Amino acid sequence: MERKLYTARLERKICISEPAQCFHFEFVIDELESFPFTSGQFVSTLAPDVNGKQQTRAYSIASAASANRFDLCVNRVEGGFFSNHLADLTDLPPSGSVKVHGPHGHFVLRTPVTDSILIATGTGIAPMRGFTQWLFPEGGPDRSEGKEIWLVFGTRYETDLYYQEEFEALAAKHPNFHYLATLSRAGDGWTGLRGYVQDHVARIVEERAARLNQVLPLPPVDPTTPATELNFDIYAYICGLNNMVAGVREKLAGYGWHRKQIIFERYD
Repeated sequence: MERKLYTARLERKICISEPAQCFHFEFVIDELESFPFTSGQFVSTLAPDVNGKQQTRAYSIASAASANRFDLCVNRVEGGFFSNHLADLTDLPPSGSVKVHGPHGHFVLRTPVTDSILIATGTGIAPMRGFTQWLFPEGGPDRSEGKEIWLVFGTRYETDLYYQEEFEALAAKHPNFHYLATLSRAGDGWTGLRGYVQDHVARIVEERAARLNQVLPLPPVDPTTPATELNFDIYAYICGLNNMVAGVREKLAGYGWHRKQIIFERYD
């Protein structure tokens, strides 16, 4: 089945980290009144390379659905065709554009909303931004239902904390949203968390278990239980490079978490 292609016009581009050459893009699909998608999904982008060969790359959408708009968060990569193609687009008239199809993917929040740990490194923060915009929409009803939402974002350096002010403002406004930024190569002036995301996820899980009088590791779920009857009071959503994703999954499995509680997407 042939996929419907749309032309996404770049309306705004911002470099959100000069050292990492990370860009925030805001696109509009003028031919549509609405581009519906579920937060956490991705679009596939298409463009011909210098040899005329059509190249395709998938990017997580870095926003919640809003009319005919969507955002992306992309790093320029040395020798990478598509990331550099996007980074070189201009939002000045006449603005650049890219062909897209979608939305695609199943990396979405499970319903009903539960306590949730969102875990990301690098541009894996993109779908997490979509999740938080959907849960805590500006000017709209709070969809978090009072559940505890943790966002654990790990990078090497402070300059790579994408959307930091946005997440800090969200945490200040919503007491059930907790933003934890951790650096693996922090400078002397950094006063925040240090180390890898796995360490801070472990602390969240252990403190939550103690508060709920749960004994870790949790007892195993009866393997004969039908999937439709599995109910969990917390989920983890992980997005980043394979090593981080594998490390967090292993850590949570060690606490007795069921694999269906651990939703992940990796991009290497």
